[in-house]
Amino acid sequence: MTFISAALLLFLVMDPLGNIPLYLTALKNVDPRRRLKVIMRELLIALLVMVVFLFSGQAFLSALHISEPALTATGGVILFLIAIKMIFPPESLVDPKNEEEPFIVPLAIPYVAGPSALATLLLIMNGEPEKWLTWLGALLAAWVVTGLILLAAGPLARILRNRGLIAIERLMGMILVAIAIQMLMNGIAEFVEVLAVKP
Repeated sequence: MTFISAALLLFLVMDPLGNIPLYLTALKNVDPRRRLKVIMRELLIALLVMVVFLFSGQAFLSALHISEPALTATGGVILFLIAIKMIFPPESLVDPKNEEEPFIVPLAIPYVAGPSALATLLLIMNGEPEKWLTWLGALLAAWVVTGLILLAAGPLARILRNRGLIAIERLMGMILVAIAIQMLMNGIAEFVEVLAVKP
């Protein structure tokens, strides 16, 4: 995996365009003058969580004795399920009656630093841990683009409208399906190779 492919994959699983309606709903009762500050705060919290997970996730895997082929295949399955949700999105779970300012949940976690992003970071880092600087750069690149989109959520929602946002999210989901299937096939192939080497 390269810097560009890792950044693109992280951007897809963060799904900022799909999160625009969720962000707007969650911030509905927040003073418009504070919305940008709240979004920036939540984005920074999400980045901190993802950076910590990027560097601590490998130790977690080692403790559980999970093999690389198993992780690759599992990553493919997880990304496939994420992609299906992007293509066929469930109803929003945001409570429109909530009048409190969002803090950490749900804007930072799980909308940006969700299980899908954390699992992807785990998978990327486990593959080539010596390239941690590349993966950190890819995470920062994906986070910056995601942040810019979410900071412009209001204008983008007015320009693209609901149908436009849904169409773009489903297109991203289709791309993610292809990546997920490839990862699953790679995991199975690695497992078969391991079995073939064993006496």
